[in-house]
Amino acid sequence: MSQTVTALPLVEDEMRARILSSPKTAAAHRDLLAEVPAMNAVQLGGTARATVLPADLTVAAWNVERCLFPEDTAAHLAGIAPDIVLLSEVDHGMARTSQRHTTEVMAAELGMTYAFGVEFLELDLGGPTEREFCSDDFNARGWHGNAILSSVPFVKTAMLRLNDHGHWFAADEGAADPQQPRLGDRMALLAVVDGAGGPLCVVSTHLESNGTAAHRHAQFDRLLQAIDRFAPDMPVLIGGDLNTGNHLPPDFDWRRETLFALAEQQGYDWGNTADGPTTRPSLITPHPDRVMKLDWFAARGLSGTAKGVLSSVDANGRPLSDHDCVWCSIRM
Repeated sequence: MSQTVTALPLVEDEMRARILSSPKTAAAHRDLLAEVPAMNAVQLGGTARATVLPADLTVAAWNVERCLFPEDTAAHLAGIAPDIVLLSEVDHGMARTSQRHTTEVMAAELGMTYAFGVEFLELDLGGPTEREFCSDDFNARGWHGNAILSSVPFVKTAMLRLNDHGHWFAADEGAADPQQPRLGDRMALLAVVDGAGGPLCVVSTHLESNGTAAHRHAQFDRLLQAIDRFAPDMPVLIGGDLNTGNHLPPDFDWRRETLFALAEQQGYDWGNTADGPTTRPSLITPHPDRVMKLDWFAARGLSGTAKGVLSSVDANGRPLSDHDCVWCSIRM
């Protein structure tokens, strides 16, 4: 989906009621998804501070877990001076984040332009720990999704739904969650930006946590095929929360995921991802079941020069997210 807008159309109360009362089936989900314009467009905003990326650039990928504190999250990132930021789990118009457009706030703080896409239309306030942060008893917009921040303008952007059957909506898919009523599915944002060495494709994605390795394999395969159509013969950097190891008992070992070999067979490498786990306890997830390695970079046609993991714990000892930020420096 390549339509872009400067503001996403609101979902009216009548449509929300229809979504809540609709049969919880994959077919109904597809029909509803097609009827909500905000689920089928990329919002662009912010202001770029440069025109062309440097030959050596730094990219950060961070699941910011709703982005409770967007100004502080941006300030925390400033230490690594990223040229591109790939975000997942950013709120827009949610009570738990004070109804703010967290991507827009972060972009303004960092002096960057942004692309935002809706992963889910959230129809409730969230879980018990999230409700502790709610400023209202309603969501002004209810959007939750992925974003790309860039120091240079976008040449083009697109959004890809990694499936459309309503994995969290449709009871016939076996994954509906009555505690999180929502419309939508996991997705990816794709963008082309100009660099000193030519155009570069960057991708922010978020694979399914409530699914198997085979499910994530199929999502990543769909993404790789879409990238080839969107940015043929172009260097590519994919970053995000791939949820590797989830629903892989008994050890939940990311090494058992088949998407790694899938990408390698198509010319990608994972060497720009630093070693070590990327999850921790947070304000929203104070007692996680385990520590995991979920966040990755996959690159094609790029040389890595540095990589690391930026702890999500700020200078005051407060975790900004249940994920640490992965970053890498690359040369085109």
